Amino acid sequence: MARRRASQFLAGYCCSQSHSLVRRPPLCSQEPASISAPGLPHTHGKATSMFKPPSKLYRKLNSQTSCDIMQVHYSRTYGIHQRSFTSAAINIQRSPSFSKLNSDDIGYFKSMLGDKNVVQDEDRLSAANVDWMRKYKGSSQLLLLPRNTEEVSKILHHCNSRHLAIVPQGGNTGLVGGSVPVYDEVIISLASMDQIISLDKVNGILICEAGCILENLNSFLANEGFIMPLDLGAKGSCQIGGNVSTNAGGLHFIRYGSLHGNILGLEVVLADGTVLDMLGTLRKDNTGYDLKHLFIGSEGSLGIVTKVSILTPPKLLSTNLALLACKDFLSCQKLLLEAKRELGEAISAFEFMDSDAMDMVLAHMDGARNPFPSSSYNFYVLIETTGSDESYDKAKLEAFLLRSMEGGLISDGAIAQDINQASSFWQIREILAQIEPFVYEWTSTHRGSISAEHGLGLMKADKIHYSKSPETVQLMASIKKLLDPSGILNPYKVLPQSMLQ
Repeated sequence: MARRRASQFLAGYCCSQSHSLVRRPPLCSQEPASISAPGLPHTHGKATSMFKPPSKLYRKLNSQTSCDIMQVHYSRTYGIHQRSFTSAAINIQRSPSFSKLNSDDIGYFKSMLGDKNVVQDEDRLSAANVDWMRKYKGSSQLLLLPRNTEEVSKILHHCNSRHLAIVPQGGNTGLVGGSVPVYDEVIISLASMDQIISLDKVNGILICEAGCILENLNSFLANEGFIMPLDLGAKGSCQIGGNVSTNAGGLHFIRYGSLHGNILGLEVVLADGTVLDMLGTLRKDNTGYDLKHLFIGSEGSLGIVTKVSILTPPKLLSTNLALLACKDFLSCQKLLLEAKRELGEAISAFEFMDSDAMDMVLAHMDGARNPFPSSSYNFYVLIETTGSDESYDKAKLEAFLLRSMEGGLISDGAIAQDINQASSFWQIREILAQIEPFVYEWTSTHRGSISAEHGLGLMKADKIHYSKSPETVQLMASIKKLLDPSGILNPYKVLPQSMLQ
């Protein structure tokens, strides 16, 4: 009877007070369903955890939690208080090997692109020179808007011959300064290259230009019965070329994996203007080196991605989302393991936050409300499932959550009852923080990555050794010098400058 009544409550039915079930205040117009089970007390107070970071690290994390280690991000979509920066501290000198832009360069670009696609307007340049967090600011005097691959090729050929440094720019939604100039680099925006070229409806293979906005691609695919394999908080602004160049993982990484597994082909323009046509659509091709992987995650430092061939999964009919509270980190780990075993392929997202991240969200996000106002918990998990049978999928998730609560893995939770509540839950997951050197060191000792999502950019270029061996970094530098001997592509980013001089 307890299981039946708890299941009814999970489904949104009213239960009597005798069942000791407390409804949560609504996050939006309709209440999410609580998953508190009868006879199972809530866990209060501090719980010990097998996950025990150094005390210095823990004290620091109380006020600032790493966005990359936690793999949580801010979104333009939501009303979030942004911290304003005049400029990030930069200890890098402008390379003397780079030339200064002159009137002949401007004239050449105008003759090729047309006046309207050669931007010198101060207001437009000001926006392109600053990252969206207003942390990094360059001083570029020129923004170019090529309309096709040929124009990108001509731009790079000219810039390479003149030793003019360039920075490719997509939606400019990164957090590490990778898409804005450091000094006076020419900005090449791919925003005008936003055409969908084809969709193979049998195999689900999409070919498009690099300037396509992720949300637009998802909307197009949804009408055809497919979805993009990645979903980001910045999907309304970010471009697929930037996603590829940073190897964006996003919210559905656990279900669909990284772009290394979903990108079937690329078209890339090298520093000297050479166009590499690797725009294949084969899922299995063992002919030689698979060079596309060099450019996935290279942040525009090896070449500019101009076209993408990507495998898109079918759009499933049902989606269920639950926000859960756990007493300790070990419970979160066990919950993930059990979810993989019991829910299997239905899991489409499993996101983790600690109490400090939650507190930061509630303090800095407009309209954010605590889904568990009567209690405080150490850790939170957002779990999403997708499938083809709505009633079966929901019942399966509810049964799993009930078993997890009875087993002590979950202390509290709520299931979203509509799209508005689901949106509210995803908003809670969006957060921003800064990474400090001690976090790099701790992550390195635990064989982790100092960048799980946004790349290295300018912010972490000299921190790459925390995640990669000296031999690996040296090989990366050799590849950079081979493909871009003049170093004009997105300089000062990804690799330490000492490796490239």
